Amino acid sequence: MIAQTTRELTYVAAVTEALRQEMRRDPRVFLIGENIAIGEGSFNATPGMLKEFGPERVLDTPISEAGFFGAAVGAAMTGLKPVVELMFADFMAVTMDQILNQAAKLRYMSGGKIKVPLVVRTAWGGGISAASQHSQSLISIVTHIPGLKCVVPSTPYDAKGLLISAIRQDDPLFFFEHKFLYGVKGPVPEEEYAIPIGKADIKRPGNDVTVVAIGRMVNLALEAASQLEKAGTSVEVLDPRTLSPLDDGAILASVKKTGRLVVVDESHPRCSVATDIVALVATRGLEYLDAPVRMVTGGHTPVPFSPVLEGAYLPSTERIVAAVNEIA
Repeated sequence: MIAQTTRELTYVAAVTEALRQEMRRDPRVFLIGENIAIGEGSFNATPGMLKEFGPERVLDTPISEAGFFGAAVGAAMTGLKPVVELMFADFMAVTMDQILNQAAKLRYMSGGKIKVPLVVRTAWGGGISAASQHSQSLISIVTHIPGLKCVVPSTPYDAKGLLISAIRQDDPLFFFEHKFLYGVKGPVPEEEYAIPIGKADIKRPGNDVTVVAIGRMVNLALEAASQLEKAGTSVEVLDPRTLSPLDDGAILASVKKTGRLVVVDESHPRCSVATDIVALVATRGLEYLDAPVRMVTGGHTPVPFSPVLEGAYLPSTERIVAAVNEIA
């Protein structure tokens, strides 16, 4: 077995490395999106790509998400592997026919004859005062649609390994990159590695309370767990990593061990991934619970622009600690 060379990379650099390695490995992979070639991506995820791979594999597009999503769906149907950069997840609103009615359903409606190996990379979430139309969490919309996969990495290591797996699979997949995490550093192997889609990860083992956290919320949950440990409460932090498919077994096993559950999701509280996970435990693991379930979510309002209001809107370490203390 060859030892891996691990070094510290930022989250966005891990994404870049995964893209570059997969493009070198598979000539069918190409990038398409606004300002990704000459501009090297809205969050600098595609530096040097145009120079290395040329304009036929790194395509700048007009500001027309509906147009280039349609082109990407068609390319995927012919056997190519497009990786679309959607500047902000909020803009998926103008792509819904191509995604909801076409990409998500073609494999099913063709009896498996047509595959759509399409990956959509997109920045999501609040925390940088980008206001209501550039800060939303729309992950629950993607998880609701059969035929779409949804991946939400929380660390640089997971970002690289999950993106490699995403590009190699044959279904339309949304890869949500939290914009607040782009500058976060962590250990990342230099070599190629693939993390299985649909497998959760225990970021911190514990015995008293399970905290299921999504995306950037994993970082806050780990901070809360450290604080709670000093007070004598052992918190297990579980990161689903992929929301569709969801690792039901890992969540239920953790709750069975701890007997208590807090779900942290910066989405709105109604019809969110948090409510889906709560429903999972209520219907398949109710006998495991020794206390009521708690959710820590964003507010049921548009995301505020004001930093003060946005701070009140978003989940925080303090709110997670309070939720755990209510049931521990």
